[in-house]
Formats: sequence, C-alpha cells, structure tokens
Amino acid sequence: MVFESLIEAWEEIVQDPDFSIVRDWKNRTGGKAVGYFPVYTPIEILHAGAILPVGVMGAGNRLEIAHADSRFGSFICSVAKSTMELGLRSNLNVMDGMIFHSICDTARNLAFLFQRNFSGRMKVDYIHFPQNPESSAAVDYLEAELRRLKTSMEELIARPITDEDLNRSIAACNENRNLVSQCYALRSEKPHMITTRELYILLKAGNYLRFEDHSIMLRSAMKAIENRTARPKDKIRVVLEGSFCEQPPLDLLQAFEDAGCYIVNDDLLPVRNWYLRDIEVNGNPLRALAENYVKHSRYSSVRHDWSHPRMEGLVEKARASKADAVVFCIAKFCEPAYFDYVPMKDALERENIPHLLVEFEEKMWTFEKARNEIETFVESILFD
Repeated sequence: MVFESLIEAWEEIVQDPDFSIVRDWKNRTGGKAVGYFPVYTPIEILHAGAILPVGVMGAGNRLEIAHADSRFGSFICSVAKSTMELGLRSNLNVMDGMIFHSICDTARNLAFLFQRNFSGRMKVDYIHFPQNPESSAAVDYLEAELRRLKTSMEELIARPITDEDLNRSIAACNENRNLVSQCYALRSEKPHMITTRELYILLKAGNYLRFEDHSIMLRSAMKAIENRTARPKDKIRVVLEGSFCEQPPLDLLQAFEDAGCYIVNDDLLPVRNWYLRDIEVNGNPLRALAENYVKHSRYSSVRHDWSHPRMEGLVEKARASKADAVVFCIAKFCEPAYFDYVPMKDALERENIPHLLVEFEEKMWTFEKARNEIETFVESILFD
C-alpha cells in the first residue's frame, strides 16, 4: 500500500498547474527554479548551480485556454498553447527562468513569445543544438552553446558554476538515468508488475525534484514493485512511439493497457532517458556533455543522426523489447512526429511489425474512441 499511496500523491502533484511543490521548495530553500520545455535540456548545468530544474510540459487538461489563442495561429499543438496559458495566467511566476530549444517551429517561436511577454518576470534562454552530428564542428559548437547557458545561469544565481559542481551533477544525473533505465527494464521484463501509468508518474516526479531525491524515490519504488504479487494477462506487448514532446493524458495511457496492451517501451519524458551511456566525469564536463549529446544520444524525431536513422532505431527498439506491435501515439499538429510517421511506418511494414496510429491532444476528456481502436487492433493480433 505504500507504493500505491506514493503514486496517488504524486499523480496529483505532476498534474498541478500551480507548481505548488516548486513554490514550497523555493520557500524552504531560498533557491532558484528554472523551467525547461521538452524534449531535452542539459539539466545538469541547472543542478550544478543549485537551481531546481522543473519540467514544464503544458497544463494537460487542468486548464482552459482563455488567453493563449491570441498569441498563436489555429493549427498549433496543445502543449505550446497551454504552456503559454500558464505564463499568461501567472502560474509560471514561480519560475526564475525558462529554457527552450529547437524542437520545431512552434517551440522556437514560443521561446521568443516568452521573451516578449515575460522578460521582466523571468530569464528566457534558447539553446541551439547542432543539426548535423556528422560535422567535425558539432561538439565544439555545442560546447560553446552549453558554456553560454552556464554563463546565463551564473548571472541568475550571482556566483560561478565550477567544473567540480558540474562533475558532481553529472555523477548524480548518471545515477538517476541508470535507475530510470532499470525501471524501464523492470517493466519490459515484468509488465504485469507495474502499469505504464504508474511508471510515468514515477518518472515525471523527477521533473520537480533534485536528482538525488528522485533517485531515492526510484530505489524505494523498485523494491516495492518487486514485492508485488500479480499474474500476467493475455495482452500484447507494444512500443509506444511519437509522444516525445506533448504528453498523452494519463487516462489515455490507462486506456491502452485496459484495452489489452502491455506498453514495454516508449519515448515519453525523453530527458529522463536520453543517453545511451553515462556522461564521462572528467576535467572538462561541458565537453563531456556535448560529446554525449552528439555521439551517444537515443534517436528522436527532434534530433538528426545520419549514421543511425530513426527508422532503424525504432525497429531495433521493437525487436529488443520483444514487442508484438508499435503504437504511434502522436499529438495533434505535431510536425516532427508526423514527418517521421510515414518512413517509420514503411520501415515497420518491411519488417512485418504491426502498427497503429492514435492521435491525441493533452486536453482530451473522452477516450472511448481511442479505446475501441486499440481493442480492435489488439484482437486482430491475438486472434490472427
């Protein structure tokens, strides 16, 4: 019951549009908090400055859009609109800064809308990640960008962030990501022991905690999961793909599993599971961060890697997860995910891997249509 109580408490926290837990942390510690927009941000730099990195991923279905539509065109994803709404309603006043990067045109423009509307309230930074990892200048370029971000954070906290600070943070983040990987492995091996809804809440809790505190939570949770008693059910094993930025509602994740799916791998919350190996702890931590991003990151629709195409990465993920199928769970108006959908679908069909497309938006309230589609898909595989 301790594990269930933990999940119940954090389910409310991770959906709180007021960021009350961040406000409490600031009141308790006197520290700074900086929000970051999905998909990936070098949160080690924030942690090294004793800044609380806070994942800002829209408002889900907890907030009506009343003001943000006046800042955007019609065909814009929900996560951008609701993040802007959070700012316009002052929910983000608890943040001392916000960091964006080049996910897509919408995210790029959102950064500059924040600068225009909130520059007096918070520091707004934008990271330009290298788009050609094959270039010999990619690591040098990213190291310079990370150094610029570090300088900006030093201005915010009015003190230097040393290499020792960065190395401590890298070590803490390595430990945390290894625990996240262990959670993924546990779910893949024993998906009947933990639902994806539960795992998602556990991982998203890291959006509001220091690495060390989140690691303590994950260790405790894994022990509790191992002690659970549950029997496997007649479900298909699926990989969930396409939800790397805007996140599906918790009830939609539950609908997948209620309809007969064990989600055994996904690309949810990628900042918590971004690297393929530990970041090296050495005399040049910014260089180590840059090299890992360029050379040892997981595939993503927002990151180019000519040497390892994303289509191959998805097929490899499905095979390694022993998945029966792939479900594309793509946010409405998400350009990167839809651009990748056709070549990814073609790659799966060449490998005879079944797939299904389910479109969502974070403000969904009803899930019956999605559930019916999933149930039909599951039955077509189970009874083929």
